[in-house]
Amino acid sequence: MRIVLADDHPLFRDGLASLLAAWGHEVVGMAGDGDEAVRLVERLAPELVLMDVGMPRASGLEATRRLAACGTRAAIVMLTVSEDEDDLFAAMKAGARGYLLKNLEAAQLRAMIEGVARGEAAISPATAARIIAELARPAASPAPDRLTERETAVLRLVVGGLRNKEIAARLEISENTVKFHLRNILEKLHAESRTEVATRAVREGLVPPG
Repeated sequence: MRIVLADDHPLFRDGLASLLAAWGHEVVGMAGDGDEAVRLVERLAPELVLMDVGMPRASGLEATRRLAACGTRAAIVMLTVSEDEDDLFAAMKAGARGYLLKNLEAAQLRAMIEGVARGEAAISPATAARIIAELARPAASPAPDRLTERETAVLRLVVGGLRNKEIAARLEISENTVKFHLRNILEKLHAESRTEVATRAVREGLVPPG
């Protein structure tokens, strides 16, 4: 494969280039920062880019976003020391084909590169497990809009188990007004029923239970 290396550590870059050459790959360019990486990839049209995350002038993440926006056909694989999940998911969203840590063994790197040549993603089993765990995590409930003082009073009585007629009598308002406030509360709390809105109100501490 024709490969561009982007890493701000010359010694690591040179050592990796020698390793890749020994495996039969052609390193067509080496960059020390994200800006240079973008220029080299646009000019040399490699098949693979091994990109560090943290680099001067433009990070590997920024360079990946720029190359993806330009429609590059190169497979971009992050090769980094960063185990930060924010970097991992930012790289995937930016268009990276893989995310590898620099502490992997040479045989593992070789296998990953051969996989990229076949159109596979370069992701270790441990990294894949982190991605699956993140995707399986329940989505957080949307943040509620701010309730008015009257809506909070109505919600407190809903949580207490009172029906609309009882709420109206307690607050000295009409049942229609109670229904109006309740509709607003359901909309603001993104709930479908008074039971759901009461449960969420207690769970999130919007009103005290009971």
